[in-house]
Amino acid sequence: MVAGTVAANIGLRTMGVRAAGLPGLPARYSHRIDVPGRLADEGTTRNWHYLDTAEALAEAGVEPVGTILAVHGNPTWSYLWRSLVTQSVEQAREGGTAWRVVAVDQIEMGWSERTELTRTLEQRIADLAAFTEALGLTGPVVTLGHDWGGVISLGWATEHPDLLIGSMLLNTAVHHPDGTPIPAPLRLAGARGMLGAGSVQTTAFLDTTLALAAPPLAGDVRDAYRSPYSAPARRRGIGAFVADIPATPEHVSFPRLERLAADVAELRVPALMLWGPRDPIFSDRYLDDLADRLPHAQVHRFAGAGHLVIEDAPVAESLLSWLDEHLPQGQATTAEAAVLADAPAADAAFEPLWRRLDERSADDADAIVEQRGAGSARRVSWRQLDDRVTRLAAGLHRIGVRRGDRVSLLVTPGATLTAVIYACLRIGAVVVVADAGLGVRGLSQAVRGAWPAYVIGETKGLAAARALGWPGVKISAARLPGATAAALGVSHSLKDLLDESAAPALPSEPGPDDLAAILYTSGSTGPAKGVRYSHAQLSSLRDVLSAHFGITAESGLVTGFAPFALLGPALGARSSTPEMDISAPRTLTARAVAAAVAEADADIVFLSPAAILNVVATAGELDDADRRALQGVRTVLSTGAPVSRQLLTALVGVLPNASAHAVYGMTECLLVSDITLDTLPGDDSEHTGVCVGTPIGGVDVRISPLDAAGRATGELTQDADRLGEVIISAAHLKSQYDRLWLTDRAAVRDVAEDGRWHRTGDVGHLDADGRLWIEGRLPHVITTQDGPVAPVGPEQAIETVPLVRRAAVVGVGPDGLRQCVAIVETTPGSKRVRLADAALAAEVRAASPQPLVAVFVVPELPTDIRHNSKIDRTRLSEWADRVLAGERLSAP
Repeated sequence: MVAGTVAANIGLRTMGVRAAGLPGLPARYSHRIDVPGRLADEGTTRNWHYLDTAEALAEAGVEPVGTILAVHGNPTWSYLWRSLVTQSVEQAREGGTAWRVVAVDQIEMGWSERTELTRTLEQRIADLAAFTEALGLTGPVVTLGHDWGGVISLGWATEHPDLLIGSMLLNTAVHHPDGTPIPAPLRLAGARGMLGAGSVQTTAFLDTTLALAAPPLAGDVRDAYRSPYSAPARRRGIGAFVADIPATPEHVSFPRLERLAADVAELRVPALMLWGPRDPIFSDRYLDDLADRLPHAQVHRFAGAGHLVIEDAPVAESLLSWLDEHLPQGQATTAEAAVLADAPAADAAFEPLWRRLDERSADDADAIVEQRGAGSARRVSWRQLDDRVTRLAAGLHRIGVRRGDRVSLLVTPGATLTAVIYACLRIGAVVVVADAGLGVRGLSQAVRGAWPAYVIGETKGLAAARALGWPGVKISAARLPGATAAALGVSHSLKDLLDESAAPALPSEPGPDDLAAILYTSGSTGPAKGVRYSHAQLSSLRDVLSAHFGITAESGLVTGFAPFALLGPALGARSSTPEMDISAPRTLTARAVAAAVAEADADIVFLSPAAILNVVATAGELDDADRRALQGVRTVLSTGAPVSRQLLTALVGVLPNASAHAVYGMTECLLVSDITLDTLPGDDSEHTGVCVGTPIGGVDVRISPLDAAGRATGELTQDADRLGEVIISAAHLKSQYDRLWLTDRAAVRDVAEDGRWHRTGDVGHLDADGRLWIEGRLPHVITTQDGPVAPVGPEQAIETVPLVRRAAVVGVGPDGLRQCVAIVETTPGSKRVRLADAALAAEVRAASPQPLVAVFVVPELPTDIRHNSKIDRTRLSEWADRVLAGERLSAP
């Protein structure tokens, strides 16, 4: 073996130069250095290969503000960091912040020396310290690590606090939960008989790791990664790394990893974690652990990215952007210092969401009326609800649920879900709510992204959680037979939590700035995103809703829209959820609304646009008793997507004494503006788009005008008739997206005004009276030769054609020269996709204010489930492009 090691080291100095002459990595960055060994290597000198941008920066005449110390994992090498190396130098040459990048090849890896020594975690951390000392590295330093390199870089970071100013991590881990097996790929790689065969004697482990990139690596890049590992003697370090995984307490490296995990929790420097969630090794379980240890860290999960996240996503530019924002001159910004400081003092005026429930705890009047079908209803009094919430809160705390723990809820809206939510909020647990309308795949992505510590669900949801491997301790809504509970991995039931006979013991209440909820968007405008709300923000939403719509303790609410289905107790008003599939609002019927109104003696009804469509469509099924009940409704609110005058008019035909409101909002800010049917502009208005009224509840609305390329680059304005992106600010606006740092940055891009702002992604304009008009989504703007065109105006014009039920206008062709295409649903409906006949096409073209290169007829336009109104124009645009290029005509 000694001979093999010597052979493996022959020509290392020339190999080091050759190693850097690879795709994307100029040879000039390759360097070698002899480093005195430490610990088991004491008295020995080891030869390292590393990448270094210091000379390139010196030649460019720029002085770096600090050094990025980058450490690869197994079985990669410093080539992993080539994009950061080249982009950091290019940024410095162009006048941007200059950072020196030093990327090592760990001993036994890449083009560094091979040895006979078995290197433990303790040894590798000492190796890196010896290297930086030999290099003469001084502060400030930001560490960067991936895979095993994350662990080792953090080991260096915790031992060099005098040099450290920040830490950046890609998929890695510093702790593995007790009683949980290590990831299957690592178990297989480390199994007896497989370790040498898969990691050393063959390239199986190396090839499997490189195959995790998505999309697949180019052949020359894959060959570059493989180049230092051409023979078994050169792959010994790959196997040694696998063997050093401290999977059990008996492992030699386990104590050092445990100490490191504790040390990491003491780091107070700015931190960033960029993650590939499709990693079969370092899953979101490990991200969640690191986020708990570094709660001040910025986190971004790149949807679709995997283990080699830097190959799958724009990681290098993200790292440099983060450094510019948080360590612009090699030191933390004032904003970052504030993040790391203690939390602000509680607001004395803050009233938590459960305060009205507390006030009515001795009241035997109805708090919740839950429709159960066949004319039956379950009634829960305020006294019963308060008792249930208090005992559930105590029970959850008793089994280990603590402040800040995430609890995913897979329970149908109603009395049980209401009690669970308020119990979680009361003890400071964070409720995670994702719409079942996301589908199994979307819901699974949401749950895994949030990585809850607990999941409370009904049998169907728990079965999905079991089948798809969702994280968290499982709690069933109902008590299950033992065999069923075991099969679903259920540890407790809500009934178990309520059965404690002792007086409930509750922890102290959470504060206004504590995280209260993560609500997932519908996924209708891109991947569903988790939206974080603090207790103060939820309470502010309650107060705006109560004040604007005059909701009192005497009010009765019917909530056919999931986001508002749980606010009754917060408002101190009785509430009822009608019989429906709450995840598919179009299942709501007029008779179901009437039954809920009658049972709850309700005078306010909340509905989504999708629900309204079906309520209007089924109004003919109402009997006299139903109509009498609906006459008592004084206010009906359409909440969610903008709705038309025609739809609101039809709704008032069902609720004849109600004032009809169209409330514009989004998951990020549920209440933005409001308009009533009586004040909606007429069809002869000179404005295009849907008027959603004036801002409410202290909301500030601005417009960022579009440039010729359809980008919202203009300075924020409230000038009338400026087409642009809608930007909002409000006390009840979300705090941020969950683990989507880059998305958060985009949502506040170029906003210089004070306060918390949000780019909605909607495009529209303000009129002279301060009313907001919505004209579509920013990604759906069509960049024509004559400038940007928002789709809603042309769609509204086309929908005046008698045979057209609904229309979508999308662009085809190259940016800046895009042409408009109309895709319509007709009345009566079409059974197949087709080009519009000559007569219909002529009418549509005559009505459209934009020239149309084609008119298609489809049975149904693709829309989201929650609203049934947010048309997927991106999907339609791609479809139309393909069809007009000659692809067979098929359903979009």
